[in-house]
Amino acid sequence: MRASRRLAALVAMIGILGVPGTARAATAGAGAADPTIRTVTAYLTIPWGIGLLPDGSAVITERHTGRILLLRDGVTTEIQRIPLPSLDPEGGVQYEGGLLGLAVSPHYRFDRTIFIYYSTATDNRVAKLRLGGTPKPIVTGIPHAPQHDGGRLQFGPDGYLYVATGFGPDNDNSQNLSSLGGKILRITPDGKPAPGNPFGTLVYSYGHRNVEGMAWDSHGRMYASEMGDAAADELNRIYPGRNYGWPVCEGTCDDPRYVNPLLTWETSDASPSGLAFYHGNLYMAALHGQRLWQIPVRRDGGVEAPTALLAGTYGRLRTVLTGPDGSLWVSTSNHDLPFAHPAPDDDKILSITFR
Repeated sequence: MRASRRLAALVAMIGILGVPGTARAATAGAGAADPTIRTVTAYLTIPWGIGLLPDGSAVITERHTGRILLLRDGVTTEIQRIPLPSLDPEGGVQYEGGLLGLAVSPHYRFDRTIFIYYSTATDNRVAKLRLGGTPKPIVTGIPHAPQHDGGRLQFGPDGYLYVATGFGPDNDNSQNLSSLGGKILRITPDGKPAPGNPFGTLVYSYGHRNVEGMAWDSHGRMYASEMGDAAADELNRIYPGRNYGWPVCEGTCDDPRYVNPLLTWETSDASPSGLAFYHGNLYMAALHGQRLWQIPVRRDGGVEAPTALLAGTYGRLRTVLTGPDGSLWVSTSNHDLPFAHPAPDDDKILSITFR
């Protein structure tokens, strides 16, 4: 039994009492004012990565079809398909690999480049390409498995590309600094270690289980959402070179070697994916929890108690970002196996405007 399981009751009580410096159990707060919600586009199949182009159009990846789509003026057009290995699930097990994260170059007006995270028959990898062109792999050898593949790509405020990876087939990858699994990587646009990386390699932080969301607040502080196993899902503040504990520690643990999460959730309330900072709050999409968590960020980089929004209204939620119109965009993920219960027009990208 992991330390987090033995301490679960104590952590929950500490969270209720609000003792400073400890992780607090995440519970829904008072409901926010009803937002205005509209559908940006629909009839998608597991949209995973979404990136905005300078002209306000959006590029979208679909996990299992391998399609890269262009959303412009309300019309979605297929640009190309990335070849993927056979994705037939065995025994009803969800296959979490495929075409996952997408990031648009900060210099897109000049280089016309996007970056994608995708699965092959042997690994997960990151490639760069121009829309319609052939992907050029820049990072290979990321462990992959039917589940726990990570996949989020995000350019940080420092201009470097951050890559979230899952532990893949072996829990021990997360603690192994020679493995790219269970890490957050920080790379140049050519796939080299970014200057200042703590180990002189691609690795920025380690001991992760399955990070699927990354975001930075207005002060440049980095946060990540992380899927736990059975004890706790997490929101973490990310520091270079630090160890986040998996598989030794899940949730909050009394061990100074590991960074404790800012918040934890029961997996039934979260299974978190995308993360975005928007108007003073972090917004975290929940798959199993089927809700959007609104998390106020304090001036010191800590967080307040989260509020659950859209609970059960649109099903599983995957990706969060600021849309080109200044609203918050959220994608659904209701074609996931074995959880698929799609509405006739799923999957969708929603635009949320708060009053």
